[in-house]
Amino acid sequence: MPGILLKRLYKEGTEVKEGQPLFQIDPAPLASALAAALAAQAQAQATATNAHIAADRARELVPSGLVSRSDLDNAEALERSSAAAVQQAKANVDSARINLGYARVTAPIAGRAGQQAVTEGALVGQGTATLLTTVEQLDPIYVNFDQPAVEVERLRRQQNSGDISLVEPHKAVVQLTLPDGGAYGRSGLLDFSDVAVEPTTGAVALRGLIPNPDKQLLPGMYVNVRLTIGTLNRAFLIPQAALLRDAKGPYILTVGDDKKVMQKRVTADTTNGQDWIVTSGLKEGDRVIVSGTQAARPESLVNSVPYVSPDDSQAGSADAAPSSDPPPPPAASKRASAPSAGSMPKPGPQ
Repeated sequence: MPGILLKRLYKEGTEVKEGQPLFQIDPAPLASALAAALAAQAQAQATATNAHIAADRARELVPSGLVSRSDLDNAEALERSSAAAVQQAKANVDSARINLGYARVTAPIAGRAGQQAVTEGALVGQGTATLLTTVEQLDPIYVNFDQPAVEVERLRRQQNSGDISLVEPHKAVVQLTLPDGGAYGRSGLLDFSDVAVEPTTGAVALRGLIPNPDKQLLPGMYVNVRLTIGTLNRAFLIPQAALLRDAKGPYILTVGDDKKVMQKRVTADTTNGQDWIVTSGLKEGDRVIVSGTQAARPESLVNSVPYVSPDDSQAGSADAAPSSDPPPPPAASKRASAPSAGSMPKPGPQ
């Protein structure tokens, strides 16, 4: 209903509770409409009462023949129509009372109320709805993002082959990276996954629900999303320096028991931090060359030593140096196994 905005009842930019009054619209026209509806209801009730009395009298006189059957039918028809008019009048009263309640605008949800969009004295609600302010829910907060449909299909194929175990939709973990590159300290859960693919982008719309008690995240903020919706069952984490590429694709150099360098073609579709996730081409126990790959050639002899990364030790990797000497006895070389699928750190989101 149209009305004049009289007063703002909240402080802009503050937290408001659900049901808290935000604005007061002039209630006088709406109160007048309610009074008129109440009067019409009283009139309809009086008419219905009179019609009921007349119908009762006609029903009593019909047996004596003082009232014809036609007059009785007319009296009962008037009784029924007047009763219906009473119901219509009650509905009009309820509608007028609801409209009067709209004169006091309250917060539909708990959150942070924004800037006032309309000043006092302005006419609002004339023809179309008028935006007065916006209440944003901040805790928890939604994060909306997309995932390519081809990636969704690839995950399903990997699930069918047993290479990956998908978690339930509402248990998938959502982690955020803030615009400054720092990690957001709290993780959330996947809240919604659309059932259709957006034809213009070829992606599926997803939404995560993130706890935000410190109000660090704000509506409209752009963040990077890391979504973990499954766990690889057979994969290896390989340092980026160990993965090489040529015209045929990615490959890795390993050291055999005879100290000879072997080239192995691998499949590595994604990364986890500073490591590649290799899903095929390696087996448990392979020794991967990480440092000295420029000097290592397939079938050449090398002396290998366990590799230690700058920040932590990396099991299953080795430095390689060319050797022109015969291979040393087996005891002279320490064997290091590549991390197995059962002991590897959980890979990145799939």
